[in-house]
Amino acid sequence: MTDETAGYADFEFERRFLVRDLPATLRDTPALIVQSYFLSDGGYALRVRCQASGVEARLGPDSDAREVLEKHKGEVDFAAVTVKGPSAGGTRYEAERQIDARVGVELVRRGGAQILKTRYAAWLGADGWSVDVFGGANHPLVVAECERSGPVVDLQIPDFCVTELTDDRRFSNESLAVDPYSAWAASFARELAATGPLFRQDFGPNTTISSD
Repeated sequence: MTDETAGYADFEFERRFLVRDLPATLRDTPALIVQSYFLSDGGYALRVRCQASGVEARLGPDSDAREVLEKHKGEVDFAAVTVKGPSAGGTRYEAERQIDARVGVELVRRGGAQILKTRYAAWLGADGWSVDVFGGANHPLVVAECERSGPVVDLQIPDFCVTELTDDRRFSNESLAVDPYSAWAASFARELAATGPLFRQDFGPNTTISSD
C-alpha cells in the first residue's frame, strides 16, 4: 500500500450504472454471491457475504438465496463480514474482514435480508469492471460498477451502461435486500423515460467506449 492510498484503506471508491443488455462475451469469470444484511438503515449496513468463484448459477425471479446457497455451499471459497457507511460522491466507508467460509455460510443461512447475484468481471478500457446480474426478487436487474483505490475520475464508460446510479441509494445492495427492484421497476422505468439517461459530470470528463 502506498502512502497516497494508505488513508483510503477503509473506503471504497466506485461509480455504478444500470445495464439493459450485457453482451454474452462479457459473461466471463463468474462468481455466485449470496449476501445477508443484518442491518440496512439510512445508508449504514452490516453485511455477511459468501462467494463461490467460478460458479454460474441459473438465477431467475423465483430463485431463493438460501436454497441456492445450500446447493453450492461446498463451493464457497470466500466469506466476509463488512460494515458500510452512507455513500457520498462515489465514496463510502467500508471495513471488511474475511471469515471462515463455513461460518459465513451458517450466518447467511440463519438470518438477515438476502441478496442473490452472479458477478462477472471484465477489463474494459482503462479499468476493471464488475457486472452483477441479480436473481430472486431483484431479477432482472443488472448493475455495472467500476471501483478504484481512489476517486473514480475521467471514466471510460462502456456503451452498455444506460444511466448512472452512483449514490442512488435505491440501488445499493442493502436497499435492494429490503426493498427489491421488482417492486418498483415499473415506476423507475417511467422516471428514466421522463428524465432520460443521466451521467455525472463532476468526476471529470466521461468518454464512451465500445464493449465489442
